[in-house]
Amino acid sequence: MARRDIVLIGASAGGVRALRVVAAALPADFAAAVCVVLHVGAFRSNLPELLEAVGPLPAAHARDGEPLRHGRILVAPPDHHLLLEEDASVQLTRGPKEHHTRPAVDPLFRSAALGLGPRVIGVLLTGGLDDGTAGLQAIKECGGLAVVQDPADAEDPGMPGAALQSVAVDHCVPLEGIAPLLVELVRQAAPAMAVDTPPHQVHEHLAGLGGENAMDELEQVAAPSTLACPDCKGTLWEIRGANPPRYRCHTGHGFSLRTLAAVQQETTENALWSAVRALQEKEVLLRRIAELDRSAGDEAHAVRAETEAEQLRAQAETLRALVEQG
Repeated sequence: MARRDIVLIGASAGGVRALRVVAAALPADFAAAVCVVLHVGAFRSNLPELLEAVGPLPAAHARDGEPLRHGRILVAPPDHHLLLEEDASVQLTRGPKEHHTRPAVDPLFRSAALGLGPRVIGVLLTGGLDDGTAGLQAIKECGGLAVVQDPADAEDPGMPGAALQSVAVDHCVPLEGIAPLLVELVRQAAPAMAVDTPPHQVHEHLAGLGGENAMDELEQVAAPSTLACPDCKGTLWEIRGANPPRYRCHTGHGFSLRTLAAVQQETTENALWSAVRALQEKEVLLRRIAELDRSAGDEAHAVRAETEAEQLRAQAETLRALVEQG
C-alpha cells in the first residue's frame, strides 16, 4: 500500500534556523524522502552541511537525475529549481524564476503534486511574501497534504500566513511540532492516486518551464493583462481564478500579486537612484562649465550655468528624500 513518503519543505527568511530545528528532530529511520528549497538565489550555500550536522539524516545538494531515497535530505542547489519527475527522480533546471527567485518553492511543490500526487506532504516554514501558496494548492488538488508553521511562531510569518489565507491547510503547528507531526504522517497510507490530474495545474506547470509551447499552455489558463514582466519586460498574463492573483509571462517567469508588487517597488527604487545619479552628474558638469566661462570672462554664462546646477542639486535632494522615505 502506497504511503505518504515524500516530504517537501519550503522556507525563506529565518529558514536556516527553522530547517535545522526540523532536521534535528527527524529520526534516523524516517520513512520518507525529504526535499528542501530555501531562497538562496545564486549565492553559495552550505545548507546541506548545516542540516546534516544537527540530525541523523544525511543531506546533500540534489543532483540531476538522481532518485529520491527514504531517510535522506536533498536541498535545491543555488540558482537551480528542484523539480520531481513521476518516477520520483530529481530534475534540476535553471528555468525561469518564480517570485523573482531561483530556486523557488512553487516549482518543486507543483511538479511533485502532478507527478506523485497523494504521496506528497508539502510543508511551508518561515518566510516573507507568498511563495509556496500556489504549490500547496496544487498538492491539495492532487491528493497530498499541506502543513504550515504557525505564523505566530515564525520568524517571518509571511509565507505560512499567506498559505493559511488561500489553502485548506491540513495542519498548522509551531516549529517544534513539525518533525513529530511528519513522523506520524509518513506512517499513514496514502489514498489511491487521483485519476484526473487538474488540467489547469498541468498547463501552468508547462508554461512555467518555458520552451516553444509555453505560449500555447499559457493561453489555456490565463488572459493578457496590462502589466509587464519585471524580469523580461514581456506581457504578463493573469492566471484565471487564481487565489491569490497570479501572473506569468510567455517566457515562464511567475509572480503572485504580492511578489510582483515587491519587485516593482525594487525596480522603482533603482530607477529613482539612477535619476539621482544623473542629476548629480549633470550638476557637476554645469559647475565645471561655469568655471570655464568665468575664467574666460563670460560672467553671464557662468551665473546661468551655476543657477541651473543649483536647481539640479535641489531636484536630486528631493528625489533622494523620496527614496529614503520609502
